[in-house]
Amino acid sequence: MTKSFMPLAKSPDELLDLQLKGLQWTVNHAYNGSRFYRKKMDDAGIGPAGIESLDDIEKLPFTTSKDLQEDYPFPLLSVPFEKVVRIHASSGTTGKRKVLCYTQKDIHDWAHFFARCYEMAGLMSQDRVQIAVGYGVWTAGVGFQLGCEEFGAMAIPVGPGNMDMQCQFLEDFQTTVVCSTASMGLLMAEEVNRRGIKEKINLRTMIFGSERSSDAMRKQVKDLLGIEHLFDIPGMTELYGPGTGLDCVHHKGIHYWADYYILEILDPDTLKPVPEGEIGEMVVTTLAKEAVPLIRYRTRDLTRLIPGRCPCGSVLPRHDRILGRSDDMIIFRAVNIYPGQVDHVLSGIKGIGSEYQIIVDRKKDGRDYMRIKVEAAQGVDTAQYDDLINRISREVKKQIMVSAGVEMVAYGILPRSERKSQRVFDNREE
Repeated sequence: MTKSFMPLAKSPDELLDLQLKGLQWTVNHAYNGSRFYRKKMDDAGIGPAGIESLDDIEKLPFTTSKDLQEDYPFPLLSVPFEKVVRIHASSGTTGKRKVLCYTQKDIHDWAHFFARCYEMAGLMSQDRVQIAVGYGVWTAGVGFQLGCEEFGAMAIPVGPGNMDMQCQFLEDFQTTVVCSTASMGLLMAEEVNRRGIKEKINLRTMIFGSERSSDAMRKQVKDLLGIEHLFDIPGMTELYGPGTGLDCVHHKGIHYWADYYILEILDPDTLKPVPEGEIGEMVVTTLAKEAVPLIRYRTRDLTRLIPGRCPCGSVLPRHDRILGRSDDMIIFRAVNIYPGQVDHVLSGIKGIGSEYQIIVDRKKDGRDYMRIKVEAAQGVDTAQYDDLINRISREVKKQIMVSAGVEMVAYGILPRSERKSQRVFDNREE
């Protein structure tokens, strides 16, 4: 394959110039195409003429998921209906689903930058890509397939679950790449080993999306399958879908497509920029999206910008893996805790597996209690449990500054999922 999907900008300055032009186009397009955006900007005292530099983005009002839900069923639409060729919707865990419209150009742009993901992962047209994520109104399956076909590799659209079919296709089709959630990836890796077909398959790469994967889970999957690379792919329905970035083969942060959107990292309380390298909320502004442009959309996802240039030499900037969401924070005895922090602690302790659960209860004494249920690594004897419990308790107290009870369970006891695994069980009454 000779075609490249990388950005035309060859330097940071060229990228900034491209972003300014895209920002000016987006503000003008949204202001003139959407009554919602026009009112928002008028109320904020800013219009298209007020965007003269990238710094002027701070004058623009924020957009939230509530705006999308309140303007249901076709929120933030900025083009005539006859230009809409497709809709997708989020899972709608609270309230109405977030429905997003797409023009033909939006679909083309999405395919283009998704193909870039496969290019950055080092795929070739000879690769065979088994897509084990959900199809339907969700953006997942069709996004992975769209990008794969644009890139020029073979797409194998299996969808999630159905381990018999997954394993048969891995063997019969000699699949080289699997795209799935991290939970599905672990399930597949364990199943391959249980069936004893590891030496019969040709898998070398996995691409995980939709949920955070801990270092322990990633190591477990790599060890079980003997694969060369495991990549993280972010994305959300509001921002086209999956494929909005990828870590390169150096795995030193996720390159995000700064030629398609501006990423701000803001303090979720003050909504002011945090210093580079510090954790904050991802706020995105699209630069070319026609049907539903996003202007300073609060994603609620938490991460940090990674300073400096990646060893791969790409002009594209990087953010870290997603730590969690600002709205999935657990407030426990006045301490703010994110599941990603527990991930980090557990990943640094040898002898435990990748699966865990955080359980929070409020007992009759009125106090909150936290229990972390942790799965032992494969082959670890129960005689080692007490030592592991002590080490986990000590590290949680040291790194997260809370006391938590720890329960060890045998490898394979905690439930596996074909989609996203539930990690947090907050049983306190509101």
